[in-house]
Amino acid sequence: MTPAGSTPGHGGSPSIATPDYWWYQARTRLLEQALGRFVDPGGQVLDVGSADGPSAAWFRARAARGTALDIDPRGLGGDGVCGSATALPFAAASFDAVAAFDVIEHCDPESLALREIHRVLRPGGVLVASVPAYQWAWTDFDVANGHYRRYTRARLVDAVTAAGFSVERTTYAFTSVFPMFVAERLVRKVRDRGRTAQAVDVVAVPQVPRPLHHTLMALCRIDERLLAHRDLPFGSSVLVAARRG
Repeated sequence: MTPAGSTPGHGGSPSIATPDYWWYQARTRLLEQALGRFVDPGGQVLDVGSADGPSAAWFRARAARGTALDIDPRGLGGDGVCGSATALPFAAASFDAVAAFDVIEHCDPESLALREIHRVLRPGGVLVASVPAYQWAWTDFDVANGHYRRYTRARLVDAVTAAGFSVERTTYAFTSVFPMFVAERLVRKVRDRGRTAQAVDVVAVPQVPRPLHHTLMALCRIDERLLAHRDLPFGSSVLVAARRG
């Protein structure tokens, strides 16, 4: 079910226009730290939702052969496949690893996208994914981005296991900046009360002064160090590594 106020019409990722935004830079490091060890080097990999390519460079670097797929051709860089996560245009058992970084929340039903990823993975292949956390944090920003839902760790585990995967790791991320995330969401909810939100083509991310950019990056490095040793109990994103049997 689409959350109230959600409408079709979202196009590309904000990273198309602002690949150097602090959140994308930090996410790259957090994803690699949390999920990198589950992706064996030298395999064939698929990056679903490759418009967020800045966050997936480490994933593609592990591959002997990498394929990029996105529903928006602007994110493909001229050498990818334009297609949908809910109808992947690849044969069964084609890939050793699939990445879906902030993709599944755009898919309705989510089960169809996860089953498609399961189908194109080889037995023993791994899915590494991230999704936005907490339905209570839903705002106009989610509508503008074309989201259908936000997740808890348990909600993501249930969705992934229902598609036939065995979860190997799941953790929250962006824990160190979480108080600022909560404050920002509360401000949005108050500011936009009574407004009707609509999806847009490419969402504009906030302008962040360089001192704040460096502060946010430094805080996220705390997460990075912690993720090397433990899962994090809360945060604005949920990460998962799950294997096809």
